[in-house]
Amino acid sequence: MQRRVLIVVFPGFQLLDMAGPADVFATADLLVPGGGYQVEVAAVGGGAVPAGNGVTVTASALGEVAGPIDTLLVAGGMTVPERLADRELVGHVARLAAGARRVASVCNGAFLLAEAGLLDHRRVTTHWLAAHELDARYECVEVDADPLYIEDGNVWTSAGVLSGVDLALALVARDHGHALARDVARGLVVYLHRPGGQSQFSTPMRAMTPRSEPLRELQAYIEANPTADLSVPALAARAGMSERHFSRVFTEQTGLSPGRYVERSRAEAARRLLEVTGHPLDRVARESGLGTPETLYRVFRRHWRISPGDHRRRFQSKEK
Repeated sequence: MQRRVLIVVFPGFQLLDMAGPADVFATADLLVPGGGYQVEVAAVGGGAVPAGNGVTVTASALGEVAGPIDTLLVAGGMTVPERLADRELVGHVARLAAGARRVASVCNGAFLLAEAGLLDHRRVTTHWLAAHELDARYECVEVDADPLYIEDGNVWTSAGVLSGVDLALALVARDHGHALARDVARGLVVYLHRPGGQSQFSTPMRAMTPRSEPLRELQAYIEANPTADLSVPALAARAGMSERHFSRVFTEQTGLSPGRYVERSRAEAARRLLEVTGHPLDRVARESGLGTPETLYRVFRRHWRISPGDHRRRFQSKEK
């Protein structure tokens, strides 16, 4: 049976807040015929609804939406502040949420959920630029501006714009398993889990891509094989350079020494394992190439001033 996804929009909404998740769910439906998702778009009054970039979409009327809803998702946009006074819009969100299995928002769509009383006493996120305002406006809401998305009970909130894709992939993984979510991500050519971790403020490892093709290939090898021998002698041999020349060129082209780069890459691998698995810390340390929980702890404290356990509690979705 298909899961019904209703995406709520309004004049001036952010198109990607709707289109990103819609394409994730539609792709999942193609891969699981008849067992995936049925996506609908609705707005007050229905009809033609202009997005903030001028593109117009056709929506059903919220007042006419009936029947069970699996996922109610509210888009964000530059006009959200003025929409908070729209009692009809907020009322429909509250009404439909009461009968939905779960509720979600993208970007500052979280304000509409909060206005409908759906975020009280919950931990949520939104675009980092709007986080302070959300926190100040709704005293009963616990706002965390760092994660790309947060699950608290049956309410999911996400950060800015494209984090709606991250959120939708997480929902697909929850419904059908990580294998399907991975296939959807591959089909859309997006990350299932971003290489910088599930944070709005992560710095990707590849901020500086080497000019040299052998070093670019070596960079990919390091990130794909965290448990391999990644010592300077082994890497220099793989690149076909002397150790001294390799260390100098690698540092010049990546901004990090080989040892520092390898440590950071393994730390990133550990972050992903903490976010998407329930593996104990000793296994995370082994599979990320860091070896021991003690090393894992030291590396996390050095790079992010947080313990591995705290990182997992902050970013991992709560499995049911």
